[in-house]
Amino acid sequence: MAERDLTYFISDLHLGAGYIADKRAHELKIVDWLRSIEPRCSRLYLLGDVIDYWYEYRYVVPRGFVRFFGQLASMADKGIEITWLTGNHDIWIFDYIPKELGVKVIDGVMVTEIDGTCFYLAHGDAVGSLKPGFKFMRKLFRNRFAQRIFGAVHPGLTIPFAHRWSSSSRKGATGKYDKYLGDDKEPMVPWARDYAKAHPEVDYILLGHRHIMLEREVGEHCRLMVIGDWIRHFSYAVWDGKELKLKDLNLVV
Repeated sequence: MAERDLTYFISDLHLGAGYIADKRAHELKIVDWLRSIEPRCSRLYLLGDVIDYWYEYRYVVPRGFVRFFGQLASMADKGIEITWLTGNHDIWIFDYIPKELGVKVIDGVMVTEIDGTCFYLAHGDAVGSLKPGFKFMRKLFRNRFAQRIFGAVHPGLTIPFAHRWSSSSRKGATGKYDKYLGDDKEPMVPWARDYAKAHPEVDYILLGHRHIMLEREVGEHCRLMVIGDWIRHFSYAVWDGKELKLKDLNLVV
């Protein structure tokens, strides 16, 4: 049996999104990739927006994602450490996924040491200068009272509404979330430089959210990596204990 010596990072799978033409094929592609990395995977970090929309009810489970959840549970049962850092689309995870799948869920930032190297991990939606409207929505979505009110509405109304909102939001963001805008317009780059300067112990900053693949040196010993998505790029980062590489399945021959 191969040694479990690799750490993987993925982000922005957006499972179940209305703008994905074949949701089953999309899920199966992700599951196939997870199965392919399983023999050598020691740790797996999911950096947010894994599901395009998720609201966790107390007694019922929303339909979908069965194969994906089953694969995560299988990997966790084999001793693979799985950490899910929530994004702006999958913030409403409470206790079902941690308890049933054996996945550690974090809402926010994680700074952790892997093989003696310091990693800053986050989805990335809170990085840089945020518009007042977006700040308000982030705060509202995390408010327990607002969550209870939303949960009291029948899912037959809230789930279709959430998917329509996601699809319209993505259409409105075309050009903003699909291509690199340049270091002067990418809020993650100057933010990462400032963070690296203030935290010289950090070696790598890994983010998602922007749906682009980007690597930049942001400090004397710090590298920023924005790890793309699983809508266009099918990309991921892999750490072998010495080197971090950004890979794209579309480029694998």
